[in-house]
Amino acid sequence: MSDMAITALLLLGLFALLGSGVWIGLTLAGVAWLGMELFSSRPAGDAMALTIWGSASSWTLTALPLFVWMGEILFRTKLSESMFKGLAPWVNALPGRLLHTNVIGSTIFAAVSGSSAATCATIGKMTIPELQRRGYPMDKVIGSLGGAATLGLLIPPSIIMIVYGVTAEVSIAKLFVAGVLPGLLLAALFSGSLAIWALMNPDKVPQADADLTFAEKLRASRHLIPVVALIGAVIGSIYTGVATATEAAAIGVVGALVLSGLQGSLNRKTFIDALLGATRLYCMIALILAGAAFLTLSMGYIGLPRHLAEWVGSLGLSPGMLLVALAIFFILLGCFLDGISMVVLTMGVILPTVSAAGIDLIWFGIFIVIVVEMAQVTPPVGFNLFVLQGMTGRDITYIARVTLPYFFLMVLAVWLLWWFPQLVLWLPGKM
Repeated sequence: MSDMAITALLLLGLFALLGSGVWIGLTLAGVAWLGMELFSSRPAGDAMALTIWGSASSWTLTALPLFVWMGEILFRTKLSESMFKGLAPWVNALPGRLLHTNVIGSTIFAAVSGSSAATCATIGKMTIPELQRRGYPMDKVIGSLGGAATLGLLIPPSIIMIVYGVTAEVSIAKLFVAGVLPGLLLAALFSGSLAIWALMNPDKVPQADADLTFAEKLRASRHLIPVVALIGAVIGSIYTGVATATEAAAIGVVGALVLSGLQGSLNRKTFIDALLGATRLYCMIALILAGAAFLTLSMGYIGLPRHLAEWVGSLGLSPGMLLVALAIFFILLGCFLDGISMVVLTMGVILPTVSAAGIDLIWFGIFIVIVVEMAQVTPPVGFNLFVLQGMTGRDITYIARVTLPYFFLMVLAVWLLWWFPQLVLWLPGKM
């Protein structure tokens, strides 16, 4: 049987199982087993046991459940309410006023969450009712939140970055640091677009609150001290080399527990809820990663990655055109799969081609994260769209339409990073 026929058969089996509702991790493992059993001489059962054990026992991956747990603890604190009190006095003078709390709040919470959906839900609970009460246009409220919440994937710590780092065998600490400047760039683009819209539509922006003195603004900013301290502890320990990504995750969990305790949010119920929530989410991710590791091994034995890399190489694409093709491919894939599944499904096949094209794997990791961010706001499987639909009761097509401008701002960010790669590589180069 030809390579194209084998590929078509495996893809058909993959999408048939996914479409029937089988769990993604089991689907990946099942297709991998079928491929090895039918098209290679290696015993499938033995390979599956060794691969899944190796994937599940990876020390690098221990950072993932810890960061997930940290996010779950903070999700149940009064952190978002405190952030709003600290931010609001400073953004009143900006064009667009309190709309910027969506962007700045998401940027700050992204640095202690690692999850786009958690950022969207937490900041949305705080800002949507308040901004609606003050008369801000709901299309701008929902759109800016849906776009800005994607920063949960880019600003470290990021679950997607850990998954990519493990898959691509690159430094997770360097990936974390590489995401800082692109994350701030995206936040600036989002806030800039809100300011331009406000300057063009001044009649649609409600009146500002009463002006506060500088001293009063500083007094209100005390509410930001806990979250800034936690961000500094997690990212600072990585950047200074004091801690690995896994050790920084442990620092984050301890810090989140301390914050929760000081705010009075930590009790037996919230502790158990956070622990169970993190366990459920990590078990889902771990199953997907284990299935993907087995699928990658299976494809390697069959020879599909090599043949695909040779086919792409024969097209003679420049590195820039290769990235354009990959961006379109991931955006289309994002219409059907979540971000983690996209990364683990494709990296085994794509990374040899990317390396052969001379593209830095740290830079490519940030590229992948931003493209996955785009998928968070593309129907029908845009996770942020689902979160916003549940919070607002609006139709999914309406939410997709109002978040579309932020999709194009992410495209602009990728273009800027291509022309100015040091925005990604400068900080990792200092480590």
